[in-house]
Amino acid sequence: MKFIILKDHLNESINHVSKAISTRTTIPILTGIKIDAHANGVTLTASDTDISVQSFTPLETGDVDIIQIIQPGSVVLPARFFIEIVRKLPSQSIEIEVKDRFQTTIRSGSSEVQIMGLDPEEYPLLPQIEESKMIQIPSDILKTMIKQTSFAVSTNESTPILTGVLWSINGSELKFIACDRHRLATREITNDNSTLQNFHNIVISGRTLNELNKILPDQSSLIDIVISDNQVLFKIHSILFYTRILDGTYPDTSKLIPQSFQTQMVVPTKELADAIDRAYLLSREDKTNIVKMVMNEDQTIEISSSSSELGKVTEQINLRQISGDLLRISFNSKYMLDALKIMDSEYIHMGFTGAMQPIIIKPEDETSILQLILPYRTTN
Repeated sequence: MKFIILKDHLNESINHVSKAISTRTTIPILTGIKIDAHANGVTLTASDTDISVQSFTPLETGDVDIIQIIQPGSVVLPARFFIEIVRKLPSQSIEIEVKDRFQTTIRSGSSEVQIMGLDPEEYPLLPQIEESKMIQIPSDILKTMIKQTSFAVSTNESTPILTGVLWSINGSELKFIACDRHRLATREITNDNSTLQNFHNIVISGRTLNELNKILPDQSSLIDIVISDNQVLFKIHSILFYTRILDGTYPDTSKLIPQSFQTQMVVPTKELADAIDRAYLLSREDKTNIVKMVMNEDQTIEISSSSSELGKVTEQINLRQISGDLLRISFNSKYMLDALKIMDSEYIHMGFTGAMQPIIIKPEDETSILQLILPYRTTN
């Protein structure tokens, strides 16, 4: 194998596939990047068995020549070293040549580097997915949906299914749900680019979705999503991103969400987030993250936290509206901040069914976002 490629394009392709490089694996070849040089261009592949990413670079774009294929072929190169050396090569042009026993020479400017490659025949094949079940989602909407839900997945591996985001497709309705037993985040859209009538219990790891988010373009270009029994394939321009569906059945979270409220209020989003952020500084010192909210008759709420060593923070916020019983509630300030950060509405609607019942948070404009946080029981 021998080809010449522009450094910037090789680096971009490496950055895409590096999301799937395994650092903890019992399969040594998965610590490498597979390189295929063929008549149409160069394809890079990386996999950690949970995620597989393939990135294709064509011979040319427009009137710019990117790759010159001198001899087609394949090799697997150790990822960590290959990534670092390509980044530090001096010239904009890189030549990669593979000889007997996969001994690879990388030349750029006055630099020449030799690496022992591995046999590409030993590299696992990518999943074969039948493209009969497919939906399309604009990239910017998919990015937003991931951002508004994936933070609420569980980090506890003892319940693997909760480390993922549940996708439910019902006709043209697509809904994401994430829950870690203490909080819940949902986001729903109407999606007309769907060939699936109903599809339930597609659960994709939150970590995987965050890696996918780094690759997704910010523009509203359509992303093809192909769904099989145990794999999902995302097609993003010249990138194929495969991920497995988590095993198990996602719990029914609909019963957690109250349908009526004892207390409701409309609060300025930024003011509440800023006040909780300041209160969080003290609650963090006590390693509790507990912040208290007290509703007052003068249409204000008091946000406070205290530290046995440092002191106390208290702030008043004017409400636009409040109705129902006045409550005192304690909650995890970090969870509340996470929920408020993804709200792009000037005001939020908060609903309560009692001091120890779930807190429901929605944007005031009723966008299909819902956040649920369980309160804490405190001595006072």
